[in-house]
Amino acid sequence: MEINNRHLTYCTNIHAGGDWAETFDSIQENLPALKQSVSPNKIMGLGLRLSNKASLELGEKDNLVQFKKWLDQEECYVFTMNGFPYGNFHGEPVKDKVHAPDWTTEDRVKYTQRLFGQLAFLAPANMEAGISTSPISYKHWYSTEASKTIAFRTGARNMVRIADYLNRLEKETGRYMHLDVEPEPDGFLENTTEVLTFYKDYLIPEALVFFNNSGKTEIEITALVKRYITLCYDVCHYALAFEEPEFTFEQMQKAGISIGKIQVSAALKIVYDDNHIDIIWKTLEEFNEPVYLHQVTEEKAGKIVTYNDLPLVLDKKSPFTELRSHFHVPIFLEDYGVLKSTQDQILKVLALLQTNHVSNHLEVETYTWDVLPQALKLPLVDSIARELNWMKSRL
Repeated sequence: MEINNRHLTYCTNIHAGGDWAETFDSIQENLPALKQSVSPNKIMGLGLRLSNKASLELGEKDNLVQFKKWLDQEECYVFTMNGFPYGNFHGEPVKDKVHAPDWTTEDRVKYTQRLFGQLAFLAPANMEAGISTSPISYKHWYSTEASKTIAFRTGARNMVRIADYLNRLEKETGRYMHLDVEPEPDGFLENTTEVLTFYKDYLIPEALVFFNNSGKTEIEITALVKRYITLCYDVCHYALAFEEPEFTFEQMQKAGISIGKIQVSAALKIVYDDNHIDIIWKTLEEFNEPVYLHQVTEEKAGKIVTYNDLPLVLDKKSPFTELRSHFHVPIFLEDYGVLKSTQDQILKVLALLQTNHVSNHLEVETYTWDVLPQALKLPLVDSIARELNWMKSRL
């Protein structure tokens, strides 16, 4: 739905969707009731997540045309996609496989380009659209700095190919779309400094080589890349980096890097309390589940220490001041008994949006409903509606 010239939605990665039939069934089951709860009198936007298999099958026969007809009938529209998870995202361990195949591979390029073709067909005419994606690769897959450098260069080169594709598509159709790179803990990009370094040391240099014979100047090539390769600002992920939104927004603006999408999400926050430490550890153990990676970060002497999954912290139970865990929890709750959330970071983002537009796309992304502790579970439609209505009330 559109509020104050921004499009607000939720991401359908919350629903099962290994193939197109399962994806469409989930959307048909949930979206009409959800729209009635949050946007009964206005058209409602949708953040669509398609696995590679679902995307391939959507392109078969007249599936894409029929899906667009159904969306129109339901007064819904797609303006953003989540192109980060390539494979299955529910019901089996995902963990670091969420990055595979990474941006060093042709599979990732083909998948992303296909998604853009489908998004161009689904999004309303003349509407800006975007797709969020992996931050190049996963750090723990590379054992040497040399191998990481090669992966950075290859990933940057492949993203430049997508920028070239989007530039040509906009010239042919007038449709503006962007690739929104999403930093997260243990990804190749985790924070603002790493994003800026990626543009400066890899993305722009690879673009200069790619467009070397195009007749474009360095200024024109740089502008082209920054138009089509943008940032996906996930509030949970940046909270885990212990970075304030005002800092990131300011640095991106100075560098001329747009924020294509803001993913509204909250992380678990664990504040040390000597009087309740046993119950804190016991409560935190309820969030230890086998499907997703739940990295934990800690700020020590001005540096961020990252543990690549929650069990590492639970096994050691070392003293701490404050931990933050990559577990997307409901955004409308400030605390979970003795545990808290980083909802305060969402509120800071919303406050900044009052005076700085920042992005046209807002997407609530709490995808962990099915693995939350039982006490936090509600019927799915009610849960999503509560988050979207919470956002509406604050926009």
